[in-house]
Amino acid sequence: MRQFVSCICMFGTCRIGARQFMISANQLRAARALLNIDQRQIAELADLSVPTIQRMEASDGVIRGNVDSLMKLVSALEKAGIELINPGVLSAAGGRGVRLREDVTKPKMKNMKQPKPSSPRALERAR
Repeated sequence: MRQFVSCICMFGTCRIGARQFMISANQLRAARALLNIDQRQIAELADLSVPTIQRMEASDGVIRGNVDSLMKLVSALEKAGIELINPGVLSAAGGRGVRLREDVTKPKMKNMKQPKPSSPRALERAR
């Protein structure tokens, strides 16, 4: 039986093992923007499917989903240099957000296939 978690808990955070985290769809999109990666690339980093990422980003507010998927996503974002800022955590402006650590210049990507170059005929049709 699959275990699902809703990251909306009584005190605004969820505990899975010793970790507490909360991530909203807006934070996920902002994290991707900071890393300059698309949905396919974050899916690859987190070892998730693109439709799973699309469902997460389509969530209204806090992402709800399979515990394993959420853990993979948060872990991949942290490894790529993203710091998730939850409500109640001190920050200059307050509120929830996402921050790129200063020591990160470019995320480490797995070896990914390069897109096939378009044929001359396809390029001609696009003009």
